[in-house]
This record gives sequence, C-alpha cells and structure tokens, in this order.
Amino acid sequence: AAAGLGPARPFLARRPGALRALLGLARGLAAGPQTHFGFQNVSEEERREKIYQVFENVAEKYDVMNDSMTLGIHRVWKDILVHKMNPSPGTLLVDVAGGTGDIAFRFINYVRSVRERQLQQKLKRHQNLSWQEISKSYEEERVKPLGDSQVVVCDINKEMLKVGKQRAQHLGYSEGLSWVLGNAEELPFDDDKFDVYTIAFGIRNVTRIDLALQEAYRVLKPGGRFLCLEFSHVSNPLLSRLYDLYSFQVIPVLGEIIAGDWKSYQYLVESIRRFPPQEELKEMIEDAGFFKVDYQNLSSGIVAIHSGFKL
Repeated sequence: AAAGLGPARPFLARRPGALRALLGLARGLAAGPQTHFGFQNVSEEERREKIYQVFENVAEKYDVMNDSMTLGIHRVWKDILVHKMNPSPGTLLVDVAGGTGDIAFRFINYVRSVRERQLQQKLKRHQNLSWQEISKSYEEERVKPLGDSQVVVCDINKEMLKVGKQRAQHLGYSEGLSWVLGNAEELPFDDDKFDVYTIAFGIRNVTRIDLALQEAYRVLKPGGRFLCLEFSHVSNPLLSRLYDLYSFQVIPVLGEIIAGDWKSYQYLVESIRRFPPQEELKEMIEDAGFFKVDYQNLSSGIVAIHSGFKL
C-alpha cells in the first residue's frame, strides 16, 4: 500500500497548484458545510463568526445607519409590523435578533395604548362610578400599564444587546421588558412559551434559516403567531434597477462616512440579494410546520412581512 502512494509525491511536487487545491479542499471539508457571506462562499462556522463581527462593528451606529439607509422609512415598516401583530394586554412576545429594542419598544407603546383605551371605555360604560372608584381604576393602570404583557428581546450579539439596554434606560422602558443572549438557531426557551415570535431584519443573517424557523415553531404556544419583517425582492424592473444602484453605490459609502465601516454595509447589501424571494421564504415557513402562511409586500417588495400560525 505504501508503494502505491509513492508516485503521487513527485507529481504533487511538480504541481504546487494542485497541492494547494487539495489542501484547500481538505480545509473546506474540515470546516463543515459551505454557505455564503454576501457574495463570498464560506463555511457555516466562518459565516457565523463574520456576521457576529459585522454587528459588533455596527452596533453603536446601527439605528443612525438604518435611518440614513432607508431615509427613515424603516420606522414605518416596523410600525406596520406591530399593528399587524395587534397585541392585546397579556401578550407574551419574543423578539429575536432585536438587540436594539426597536420592536420591543413599539410593542410596549402599543399595549399601553390598548390598555388606556380599554380603561376609558370601561369608565364610559359605568357613568355612575364614584370618584374613588375612578381613581382606583387609574391607580391600577399606573401600577400595571402593560397588564401581564411581557417582551423578551433575544439576540446573539452582546454589543447589540448592550445598545438596546442603554436605549431602554434612556427612554424609560423597564416594565415588562427583559434581555436574553441567545442564538436564533437554538433558542434558550422552553417549548410552547410565547404568544408571538417576531424577527425584524434578522433572519437573513441567520446561517441556518430552517433551524431558526423550527425554533420559532417550537417556542410558540399552539395558536401562536410568527411574524418576520425582512428585506425582500422588488417586482418592478425599473424600481429594482434604481434600488440596486442605490444599494451598491450609496449604502456602503454611507457606512464608511457614518460608521467608518464600508465592508459591513457592503455585506448587508449583498446579503439582501442572496436572501430567498417571498414565495420561497413562504414555502420554508410552511415546511417548518406553520399554517395560514402569507406575506405582505411593503414599498413594492423592498421589504415584506411574512406571517404564519402554529396550530
């Protein structure tokens, strides 16, 4: 057997390129399954490390960059997501990849407003209430403005969570809000725990989307709802060309000017182009077990909201 290997050595010695290719192949096999990081082909583990580094780099300027890149429209998209959710007091929400708190804060505001409307309606229906009874109702509202609602923000990146906690403290959010370090592909929660699962502009940064969807299904209660807001595929050809021009020529430049980081924003642009289109993502959500799956295009498909239910 040893003699049979002999001729290969001088062959490889004469062809160093072949040797490098074989070594590269061996390293690739050792690193595990291949995937993509933007337009690069990388191993799954390498992709996870690179994406973690991207969001560690951009965490401090993440919200400023979102405003700059979308001209502030991302705020409207997130408002639409929460209105589509239509949470009621008592809703238990997990917001995955939501480190800076944008969805969590909107959820809290929405539930507070619903509670306030419910109180007003209750008092209008009971015109004969005494001043003491009215005062007691308002006192209860002040003590528990969210009822029993809770939002858990789960993010894999410590820096993003740090920024979110700082924003929450600055804006005065504390009631009904908690922060958990966790991976979307392996959530640190029990089965059948949450009423709603949201992920906004995060699922395209998950290496194994199928695993993240399975985890979303697992942690939702029967009857629970999955909602995903993500950049998607533009249907209008003219708008698509303009969008590509803006994405590749302007966004990385903004990233360099505002965040001092061209490469991270170049990746974010490329990652949108590699993300599954609306119908394909719909099928993936159905494959994870969800029912009544549909999607709503916003801004001509620049983003889409996918919805599904665990029955």
